[in-house]
Amino acid sequence: MSASHLAAADKASILGPTLKFKGELSSQEDLVIHGQIEGTVGPAPKVTIGPGASIKGGITAEVIIVEGNVEGDLKAHASITVRAKAHVRGNLEAPTINVIDGATLNGSIKMEPRRSDSHSRPVGAGSEAGYARTGTTE
Repeated sequence: MSASHLAAADKASILGPTLKFKGELSSQEDLVIHGQIEGTVGPAPKVTIGPGASIKGGITAEVIIVEGNVEGDLKAHASITVRAKAHVRGNLEAPTINVIDGATLNGSIKMEPRRSDSHSRPVGAGSEAGYARTGTTE
């Protein structure tokens, strides 16, 4: 294995399906969660909630991907993706939000362009700006 491959692998923490955690969980590396968490997750660069995972609490990250169950608000600085079969009960806030056909979402959606990103399109620019894209496939 090359040194660059090892460095990339070192930047993710995988929390297994038997993990049960209460409290605040933050990381400077990506998180892949397959267990149960009661509390806040983040900040972190990227948080992936696996298909069997259950989170009761808020999540803050650059990128959030949900495949399991989340009860809490999600705030991402770049994007949130709620995949098919995922269940989210909470509010979503990010510049880009994708809710894939088959997902369940009970909450509000707030989308605003990144303030620090000079390449962000203002709301109203383009046909989809300012709207959540729902029912898309990956």
